Amino acid sequence: MGRRSYAVVALVLLGIEVVIALFVRDAFIRPYVGDVLAVMLVYTGLRAVAPIGTIPAITATLAIAFAIEAAQALNLLGALGLSGNALARTVLGGSFDWLDIGAYMAGAVIVLAIELFIGRARSQDK
Repeated sequence: MGRRSYAVVALVLLGIEVVIALFVRDAFIRPYVGDVLAVMLVYTGLRAVAPIGTIPAITATLAIAFAIEAAQALNLLGALGLSGNALARTVLGGSFDWLDIGAYMAGAVIVLAIELFIGRARSQDK
């Protein structure tokens, strides 16, 4: 996929994430599917704006996700006085959860599987 295609996918994922954040109040879709999609969003966003390959992009994406989760574990929002800020809590989350790490990894696996599938489809077209 070209950078423009990644940008379109990132915008679609952003739209889905906004809908989830605004309208879904459950114990599975919002916390876990949202985290899976967040990894996919960051990955496609990186691929849209930077000329980097799959492995560097997914590595950077997971580093960002893990850094956010570490910030949650360290209560960074509380230390910055932002724990009452709804936007900050929505973007950065409120509490550490090992299941979030699993959701991030699942998102990375899905991204890699899609990239592999697209790569194989392209090579068969040639």
